[in-house]
Amino acid sequence: MSLVQTQRTIGQVMNELKEDVTFLPKMTAEARENAFESGKEILTTTDKVIKSYIRVSKDDGRIVRIPAYRIQHNDIAGFYKGGIRYSELVNEEEVENLAVLMTLKNALHELPYGGAKGGVVVNPSDYSERELNLISKKYVQRFAPDIGPTHDIPAPDMGTNEQVMDWMVGEYKTIHPGENYMGAFTGKSIENGGAQGRREATGKGTYYSYTWLVNEWARKQPDDFLHDGKNIHKLQFEKLKNLYTKSDRGEKISIAIQGFGNVGSVAALEAYKDKKLHHNVISVSDHQVTLFNTDGLEIVNLVSYQEENGHLPRTKEALESVGVKAAILERDAILTMEMDVLVLAAIEDQIMEGNMKEIKADILVEGANAPINVAADTHLHQKGKVVIPDILANAGGVTVSYLEWKQDRITQLYTKEEALDEMYQHMAASCEKVFSSYFYRELEGIRKTCYLHAAKRLFSLLYKHGKLF
Repeated sequence: MSLVQTQRTIGQVMNELKEDVTFLPKMTAEARENAFESGKEILTTTDKVIKSYIRVSKDDGRIVRIPAYRIQHNDIAGFYKGGIRYSELVNEEEVENLAVLMTLKNALHELPYGGAKGGVVVNPSDYSERELNLISKKYVQRFAPDIGPTHDIPAPDMGTNEQVMDWMVGEYKTIHPGENYMGAFTGKSIENGGAQGRREATGKGTYYSYTWLVNEWARKQPDDFLHDGKNIHKLQFEKLKNLYTKSDRGEKISIAIQGFGNVGSVAALEAYKDKKLHHNVISVSDHQVTLFNTDGLEIVNLVSYQEENGHLPRTKEALESVGVKAAILERDAILTMEMDVLVLAAIEDQIMEGNMKEIKADILVEGANAPINVAADTHLHQKGKVVIPDILANAGGVTVSYLEWKQDRITQLYTKEEALDEMYQHMAASCEKVFSSYFYRELEGIRKTCYLHAAKRLFSLLYKHGKLF
């Protein structure tokens, strides 16, 4: 979804909340109208847009100036929180949209954070380690007045990792001697105060949101559930029911994962090893290739190759070297294959008007941010397909980031098991809230239901804080 589309959806759910007389019933007539218009204005605009240019000396002696951003959308629910991405595709509108989505995501999952996002217009593979170190330190220098453990807490995103966070927290410490610095960034290395399980959390949470819906929620509904319900909701529920009955019969659920980075590779491993729902991971892809085998891929071998080489095998020889049998296809082939479940863990705008009618998967899970645009989301919903939205599915990372920030403040470390268990509890509570209200009340769409819950929390806080006059 684009920034305009996100803002439009927020406006729509705010209008629906206004018409719901059971929500803040003491607010009536003209006062109610004015308050909701104020709330809509606040939530569809951004608190602060900061742009700077990072001056970097290249290894060949050249000086380059690189655009960089930190955008803070809203902090009514807590300190600003959001990742920093290094990508040549970064632009101001994208970063602002991601900041808005972070506000909604944190509100939906009831985390004590607002929403922010950062970006640097670089392709990390084009820069040496020394150059990336300098970019990371310069980023902190430029934005130091606007970040910190009790103001705005960045984390890794596309193109960044724990090493970048370690460099950044080190520079923050240099700039702010004697001040609390540990909680200024999350996603750090374990040795530097990071939380165990943080790297895998987004991928595990993405996969969990899907399996929870199928195995923990749909399976427990009565046989006559939605017998008299709307056609779309009945069709969606039947698709969920078909998955667990297929697994119960000893058949494999076919699943594909687009994107094989920190999110996609972990989600693929989770599906490959799942003992409750049985899967064939028939296809995975990265920015260069799609690998396909109808009988299933050896995911453990592919993860080992990707960790060593930074990409999936691209030749028959490379596949043979790790004992993987697969057809090598072009990178977008994965989107339109015959499969039961598709996990989208790459980048934005992967399913749009041009390919939405070719999508065959019944369940689509947004591990990436905004991989399906509004037109495609509407089309898929009308076809009875189940789309688990990004702000619900990929919140595992920010949930464990919250635990990291908390442990840095109380100096009490979480074990990996404790961190992931708390993350799963957060995800389960959010999924219960969203899917129960969506199916029981037969609301218009799953994404809109997520926005509705997030907007309700944010508007309530704005009201209680006296921000709507």
